[in-house]
Amino acid sequence: MLRPRARKVLTCGVASVLWAVGTAATAPTAGVLAGDDGPSGPEHAPTTLLVFAAASLTDALGEVDRAFTARTHVEVRASFAASSVLAKQIEAGAPAQVFFSADLGWMDYLQKRELLRRGSRRDVLGNALVLIAPADSTAHLTIAPHFDLAGTLRGGRLATGDPDSVPVGKYARAALEQLGVWDSVAPRLVRAENVRTALEYVARGEAVLGIVYRTDAQAEKRVRVVDTFPADTYPPIIYPAAVTAGAQGEEALRFVEFLCGAEAQGIFARYGFTPPPAAASPEKTGAASARRP
Repeated sequence: MLRPRARKVLTCGVASVLWAVGTAATAPTAGVLAGDDGPSGPEHAPTTLLVFAAASLTDALGEVDRAFTARTHVEVRASFAASSVLAKQIEAGAPAQVFFSADLGWMDYLQKRELLRRGSRRDVLGNALVLIAPADSTAHLTIAPHFDLAGTLRGGRLATGDPDSVPVGKYARAALEQLGVWDSVAPRLVRAENVRTALEYVARGEAVLGIVYRTDAQAEKRVRVVDTFPADTYPPIIYPAAVTAGAQGEEALRFVEFLCGAEAQGIFARYGFTPPPAAASPEKTGAASARRP
């Protein structure tokens, strides 16, 4: 079993309480979001916020962005890709104001390079890892130690994110190593650039099976879930968000705190996301490697 250890990062539940306490005394008017600048107008010109977010957040975050804009009159533009790609772009100077990652490793990568605003990092969401097949597939498997994944592929391909960099691929490798089947399927792997690309390979029938997040499978009618990986076979899936060091003003921090609020969390829940696990960084070798960029 992969055991987590405690971390010194606020989860959304804690962050929301602290935010509410810190803003209650200065809330502008009843019914207005704390930090809201009020109605738009010449003296309140709309501001645009650039958010770099993991590909698996594409559908849910679009709705959250619109809710934030309705509350604050701050327009949100989101760029979606693999967390690894986005982190590297931020390191290279891309003007993102918020980074919303699908794993801890790439957030740690930026934090170690002092590219995040201190104190702004929050663990926002959780997710689960599932094995999928095309909707018309007859494949049936029960995930367990040494299950016959390679035999079910029958020479076909298994799609997931690139395990060397893409979060879903790192989680997948950790799970398959823990279950003792990684070596038998590694040569059949399709190393997709992000989880949505892996999902598409399976949806089009170009891969016999795939490993994606539960939320991605839920969003695609052309696939079905074969089985869900036991939670103790891979590191806890945690989506952290943080303000980048170069972000100006307070809009980015307001957005990160909005992600932790009831409205945004309700939206994420409809798309299948869960609250973030309380702790991460499992200590077993497979899990530790899944965290490293």
